[in-house]
Formats: sequence, C-alpha cells, structure tokens
Amino acid sequence: MAWIYLIIAGLLEIVWAFAMKQSQGFSRLTPTIVTLVAMIGSFALLSLSMRSLPLGTAYTIWTGIGAVGAFLAGVVFLGEGASAMRLLAAALILGGLLLMKLSSPA
Repeated sequence: MAWIYLIIAGLLEIVWAFAMKQSQGFSRLTPTIVTLVAMIGSFALLSLSMRSLPLGTAYTIWTGIGAVGAFLAGVVFLGEGASAMRLLAAALILGGLLLMKLSSPA
C-alpha cells in the first residue's frame, strides 16, 4: 500500500506544481486553491508511505515523479521546450527512480 500512496503523492505533486504555475504568483483564486489542496494531499500521502518505506527511497521517488511529471506537463500543456538534452535529463531521472525502486527493501 505504501507504494500506491507514494505514486499518488507524486502525481499530486505534479498537480500542485502545474496549478502553482497557473496561479500566477497566487494571484488567481482557483489555481491557488487547487495548489494548496494538492500540496496537502501530496504531503499526507508521502507521510503515510514513509511509515514503511525508507526516507531516501520515498523522498527520491516522490520528487522524481514530480520533476519528470512537471517537465512533461510543461512540454505538453504549456508549450515548453523539449530539447534532446532536456529529454535525456528526464530519462536519466526515470532511470534513477527505477534503480531506487529496485534497490528498496520494502
């Protein structure tokens, strides 16, 4: 169950990062509310996953899902650049996440 919590927490991290961008410095109400609700949910689920997963594993996976997901959201929805170097960086992060998962005892 901890891995499910962690994955959902990572997905919520993508939501709050995207909504924060849309809030334009917390000047727009709806994206600001989405940001805060998603942050609370993300942190709560991360905390639950840390009951049984090691800190380094949980935190690394959480931030990695958020980083790669936010990158992809920026490319797909905001028209941000997807250069070969940026795609390679995202692929390396994904490789690191896979290795972290495979090396986790939980």
